[in-house]
Amino acid sequence: MTEGLMDDGSARILEDADTTPPEATPGVPVSRLGDRLRSLRLAAGLTQTQLAGERFSKEYISQIERGKTRPTDETLGWLAGRLGVDEAFLARGVSTDERGRLEALLARAEALSESHRYDEAAELFALARADVAAAGSAELEVRALAGEAWAESQRSDVRRAIELLAVARDLAEGPQFSDADRAELLFRLGVCRYKLSSIATAVALFDEALDLAERSGLPCDLLRADILGWRSRCRRRQRDFEAAREDVERALELAQGMDDRRVVANTYFQASLVAERMGHWVLSRNYAQRAKALYQELNDERNVGRMMMNLGGLHLLLGKPQQAIEHLKASFALAVETGSRPDAAQALGSLATVHLHLAEYDAADEHARKALELLEGREDYPDEVGQSYVVLGRALLERGRLDEAEECFRAADAVFEQMASISHRAGAWVALGDLASRRGDDCEAARLYRNAAAALQDIRF
Repeated sequence: MTEGLMDDGSARILEDADTTPPEATPGVPVSRLGDRLRSLRLAAGLTQTQLAGERFSKEYISQIERGKTRPTDETLGWLAGRLGVDEAFLARGVSTDERGRLEALLARAEALSESHRYDEAAELFALARADVAAAGSAELEVRALAGEAWAESQRSDVRRAIELLAVARDLAEGPQFSDADRAELLFRLGVCRYKLSSIATAVALFDEALDLAERSGLPCDLLRADILGWRSRCRRRQRDFEAAREDVERALELAQGMDDRRVVANTYFQASLVAERMGHWVLSRNYAQRAKALYQELNDERNVGRMMMNLGGLHLLLGKPQQAIEHLKASFALAVETGSRPDAAQALGSLATVHLHLAEYDAADEHARKALELLEGREDYPDEVGQSYVVLGRALLERGRLDEAEECFRAADAVFEQMASISHRAGAWVALGDLASRRGDDCEAARLYRNAAAALQDIRF
């Protein structure tokens, strides 16, 4: 039987025969709806019989309140009218007007995050979450949690981001969420794990996220491109450059198919880094220039600065150190202008490398120290911290300050050990070997060189 009037036009009341268990209900969790219906009925001073009127039975209203049955949209509208509330409020705990206000608030926070204004975004998301939680909308609550987590991860509080995403994942197990929604949260968790150098865990999360996204049957090419781009970063850290190249090529194909300039720019950026690691420096420069042009069209000064830094490193590899310095200085200026301390630190670290290459050891020392100062306390930039220690150590080594150089090389090795990156540690061991050789300890130098060579033999290139 179905709800409604009988064919003869009589007002006999029919119960809704749909008694789908709450966990199978699409869209709105029945138990929450039932609690809300009961509270509103009591607030209106109505009994179940009075609320049912001549359209339904008392038992049918009781079934809804106990979460035993799912009313149709038409029934929800009728009940909302009887209770004098907005239909959206009865269905989801938030009125149309209030939902609009909350969505506008979240959209503002997301726009701030998109503009790299992460401090403001995190604060606004946190403020919005209190109102969203009170509204009882799981969809909005997950959106607020995920947004705040992303902002926190970008401004260095990665562990806080993981806590927020854990709450969001629990909520996203509800039937109103799709596999694509759950894939988005797994992707963001993967990014956090990457930032903490838990590379194997990050890869597993990206694998699961990609599988969910592809099985969802929903249009989510943007998400898939992002997952592949970040998984490519992991492959680079693992020095599996062929796998990194395959991922970034798939991401680029998806991005170009969407005709989304930002996604295409991000993917060109990753493609440039992969090509550079594989020794294809001209191709890498070509990708970097394409990414830079797209970021300029988008007025994304922060990423323009990052591409200038990438191009600076490529100019050094191509034997053009002065052009490298010009690009890196421009990158540093943009990082300062956009208020990004990590980007400023990376530009300074790269400048230190160029000056070391030019045997300008005082300048290399100065820039490396400034980079380390800017990165102090940033556990999400271990590679940059370790490399700055290596450059500073080599600048000290070349000026005969051997004990200080050793301190820097061992500090770099400790950071790389936390990264669980044997290739990075091999670089620190080579530096320590050079130091031992300078001290005349050829046996120790040989031991360190052998350790580095053996470590690198076990790595896929």
